[in-house]
Amino acid sequence: MAFQFTDANVKEVIASGKPVVIDCWATWCGPCVRMSPIIDELAEEFGDKAVIGKYNIDEQSDLTGEYRIMSIPTILLFKEGKLVERLAGSQPKSTLDEKIKGML
Repeated sequence: MAFQFTDANVKEVIASGKPVVIDCWATWCGPCVRMSPIIDELAEEFGDKAVIGKYNIDEQSDLTGEYRIMSIPTILLFKEGKLVERLAGSQPKSTLDEKIKGML
């Protein structure tokens, strides 16, 4: 199951130094809903090697402003506490798998 990012935990998780993948989404967003099982699968497959999860922009707002999330889904990739890439729109599982492996 994907990690649930909140305003209360997101900074600490990013600062942990592990590779972090944050899917910024909302329940009303069709492409976001289609991405959800992919994020869940990747979280399961990578286990403790990376923190992979979801950040609901309707319930949380810190990342939305800080990283200027203007469209969703937006996927933020962090390595060693720094943003290394952001992907806008739906992504195939293979692309995300490759990006995560590149951060390990």
